[in-house]
Amino acid sequence: NSSCPQTPSEPIRSPPTASLSSLMELENCVSNLSLAHEIVVNGDFCIKPKSPPTDSLEGRVTDIIHQAFWDSLQEQLSSDPPNYSQAVILLQEVKTMLGSLLLPGHVRLRTQLDEVLDMELIQQQVQHGALDLHRLAGFVINMMASLCAPVRDPEVRALRDLKEPVELLRGIFRVLGLMKSDMVNFTIQSLRPHLLQQAVQYERAKFQQILDKQPASLDNTAAWLVAAASEEAAALPAHCDSPGPDSRALPSATAILNRAYMHLLHWDPHGQKYPESMLMDRSRLDALSQQLQMLVLEASVLLLTATHCRGVTFSLQGFVGKLKQTITALLEGSHTREADLKRALLELREAVLQQVKEALSTQGGGEFPKESQDLLRGQISDLWKNNNPVRSLIGERVRGFLLAMLQGGSAKRRPELPFPLGLVSSELTELGTAFGRIVHFNRTVFGPFYAPILRKLLLPS
Repeated sequence: NSSCPQTPSEPIRSPPTASLSSLMELENCVSNLSLAHEIVVNGDFCIKPKSPPTDSLEGRVTDIIHQAFWDSLQEQLSSDPPNYSQAVILLQEVKTMLGSLLLPGHVRLRTQLDEVLDMELIQQQVQHGALDLHRLAGFVINMMASLCAPVRDPEVRALRDLKEPVELLRGIFRVLGLMKSDMVNFTIQSLRPHLLQQAVQYERAKFQQILDKQPASLDNTAAWLVAAASEEAAALPAHCDSPGPDSRALPSATAILNRAYMHLLHWDPHGQKYPESMLMDRSRLDALSQQLQMLVLEASVLLLTATHCRGVTFSLQGFVGKLKQTITALLEGSHTREADLKRALLELREAVLQQVKEALSTQGGGEFPKESQDLLRGQISDLWKNNNPVRSLIGERVRGFLLAMLQGGSAKRRPELPFPLGLVSSELTELGTAFGRIVHFNRTVFGPFYAPILRKLLLPS
């Protein structure tokens, strides 16, 4: 997490390697900033050991190389007399890995580690044919048992059942790798409260270093705010007493920012470039955008169903909950491609009709008119279109609710959710809360960078 070095005073005269070095240093700054941000905003963030898919080329090559290494060790240990050269190197690595797991207060354990895994003594034992691999492995397993997290106890215990030296060493390395990940994740969780206290200042300082090195690092952000300002100004009513291009009131900086943030929930990847200040949260915002699309579709289906059933079945206990589960299950994963959504809606319309018929039958409400069935089928199928009137109406109301949440204030001041949004109110509120957290933190960190851009937009003179 070292700070980025300053830009060379004469970059043109620098050799080509200097520009490469500068790019690498810039990348290091971005990497540090992204990692710190992820730790702060993602409570579930953790480091996982890298393991390529077994059916991938990388996975197959990795397996072949690892197997060749362990086969070579097996061959060395099976020779007469045994060749311990590779085993000694592995014991040194085991000692290093165990040492990295020890805390400053583990003085006694560190002393034991140095005494038992004394590499000079081990070399002498090898030369005299007196090396006892099982005794050393037993010591290592005992130390691992005293250091590991409770979740690793079964895996450490299983090591005691391994008798063959190569399998034993292989198992020790595998579990030690997991223990190192556990230690890193424990450290991350321990540091998280301290990072939270310093996060705003740290991220702001890091981004300033990036900006000093790459002045164009806010160009996309500026374009994003300009577009939001234009839309916000166009949405404001004109002053009746001053007709002309300058007759509209100026939007507030807060209103511009809120509109800009709302754009991120329906971002067109083929349009503007994504704002640099939001890149670290893009995956989270894209996930929220997908949830939003699904909620709009779910509410649209609920509205259409209620319209054709005249709300009769909606009063039946458990009907709405079951219908929501069906909608969610059938629409899951259909947001990425238009063809997938069309197919999902075709399945969904039949499932909805079936549930409505069953509900009417249970309630003794008679037959579901064929004309209503056909209309409902067609209208659910048409929801794949972005400009579908029902979908557009629901989308507009949902965005209004999320904007109201973004603007703050008590829950009582938010607009009352009209039917059918009340049926998905908990999901909407959860989405709005998650979105609000991202926005609040971003506004706090990047506010000083947004201010000059907004000032120029609002006070061009």
